[in-house]
Amino acid sequence: MTEPQSQPGVTTPATKPTAETVAHGEEGLPLPLPRHVAIIMDGNGRWAQRLGLPRIEGHRRGVASVRRTVEECARLQLEQLTLYCLSSENWKRPQLELDFLMHLLEQYMIEERALLMEQNVRVRVIGRREGIPENVRAEMDRTIAHCAGNSGLLLSLAINYGGRGEIVDAIREIARDVQREKLSADDVNEQLVSQYLYTAGSADPDLLIRTAGELRISNFLLWQISYSELWVTERCWPDFEISDLHQAFTDFGQRVRRYGGLEATSSGA
Repeated sequence: MTEPQSQPGVTTPATKPTAETVAHGEEGLPLPLPRHVAIIMDGNGRWAQRLGLPRIEGHRRGVASVRRTVEECARLQLEQLTLYCLSSENWKRPQLELDFLMHLLEQYMIEERALLMEQNVRVRVIGRREGIPENVRAEMDRTIAHCAGNSGLLLSLAINYGGRGEIVDAIREIARDVQREKLSADDVNEQLVSQYLYTAGSADPDLLIRTAGELRISNFLLWQISYSELWVTERCWPDFEISDLHQAFTDFGQRVRRYGGLEATSSGA
């Protein structure tokens, strides 16, 4: 990638803050921070069009926002970051744009490996593999394997992902296991369904961020965000800065989460 490896004002990954330094350090971020953040990275095309640039230039610039967001979440020791990279509905876009997105994804998987290792980041891809070019799948698998031994932030990349499709796939697998007599219908509950989702084994997102001002979920993590806090910014994804991420965390820290009950639960718990 041609974008700079670091951004002004971003501390290098070598800095390992404790909870106390996060709370009282230069960021002034309130504790607790969200453990799992999910982001709908919207507005690449609109950003480019406003500047009179091709839509693909917005996608190229969006990679820099991915890099600095991953770096900061790793530095702050979040447990998980899930990024909505390509929805199952995005295949309706022009072929030229899709080809460029696949090229960018392949480039990212190759060129970011060293930085992901340096930041102790694990990588997972969620979504359907069908339709993704073989060369891109191969680089995805290499990056996942390369980072498998890391112990820090889990970066989940939602590629060819749709929330409804994920639930359908889970139901289909549950039905097959009932047919195989591995399960009975009485075994099916919310916990079991969660175990059949692409995100099995992960905590649900505490915070869902969406850029570019749209007030919709866009078929993203429909099961998992039942009690996620939502935060929307008018900024398009290529303009999303560390200061925006910090503002989302600050606002999250001021939310009161009751999970349907009367007793308040601190955010992030």
